[in-house]
Amino acid sequence: MSKFKFSVDENSSILKFQQLVDFIVNSISRKELKQGEMLPSVNQIMKESQLSRDTVFKAYAELKRRGIVDSVPNRGYFVTKKITRVFLFLDTFKAYKEVLYGSFLKHLPKNISVDLHFHHYNIGVFEKIINESLGKYSKYIVMNFDSPKVAEVIKKIPREQLLIIDWKINSSSYHSAVYQNFGEPVYTCLEKNLEHISKYKEFTFFYPPFTYHPKTAIEYFQKFCTDYKIKHNVIFDEEKFKINKGGLYFLVSDRTLAHFLDQCAEKGFEPGLQAGVISYNETPMKKYVKNGISVISTNFELMGQKAAEFVTTGKHIQFEVPTTLTLRSSL
Repeated sequence: MSKFKFSVDENSSILKFQQLVDFIVNSISRKELKQGEMLPSVNQIMKESQLSRDTVFKAYAELKRRGIVDSVPNRGYFVTKKITRVFLFLDTFKAYKEVLYGSFLKHLPKNISVDLHFHHYNIGVFEKIINESLGKYSKYIVMNFDSPKVAEVIKKIPREQLLIIDWKINSSSYHSAVYQNFGEPVYTCLEKNLEHISKYKEFTFFYPPFTYHPKTAIEYFQKFCTDYKIKHNVIFDEEKFKINKGGLYFLVSDRTLAHFLDQCAEKGFEPGLQAGVISYNETPMKKYVKNGISVISTNFELMGQKAAEFVTTGKHIQFEVPTTLTLRSSL
């Protein structure tokens, strides 16, 4: 028990019982506490850490509830299972990321603990959180973004422990990756639905200034429209996003989708009749909004499943998650 050196951080906003829970979970993850090993008694922790009896009991009760520890009458508490800690680093938490996250958790064994963080495309935050995480996890699942310093930062993570998800930017072939392709599949999805697209007078791609969506999609949108002689336009200015009768709009932000629907309501347009829309990234609600919004999206359920497979098997993986267009009444 000499290696059990817990002390309360009085300046932390984390409740004391939770600090103790986290300490024990981390100790098991680092194999400092092993399966079958006895934990310090309640009295010992009270004495060494100046915690109340209720606080220690609450921490141990939470660990029992999770199945991490168990107790034997007149003997005390002991570790029941090994724990693997996983670092999950997403850009932002949107509806489709919730699908990814839920699928990831669903396909992981119960003895794997996941810590979720967000970088919000801020390289300073990205670097700080990565640096603070080093050596604390067995696997790192990271969403990269378009910043020249990202590649340098992720080099600090051992290759065999790192999985890049969603966007392969700033990664190398030796990295494991479960990703979507933002280019050619866009062309293919539009091509397969040429008959529906051709009924509109003009096809507009709205790329707002606040989005981080890969601009490769614009390139393949323009290629499709040029190849099939479709009148088209790409706009970047929010003030220029004015929907017109007979127009079809390709939107990569749910905020702009809401703006499109607001304009439809103001003008008395029915999506799919007077004006059409194709949204990017499937969410659970898009099948119900206005009788259904047509969506180009990768399969985030499958992406989460494949990320979980990397965690459980540890095998190198390079997997492109398919991108499809789900046709609904808005097109």
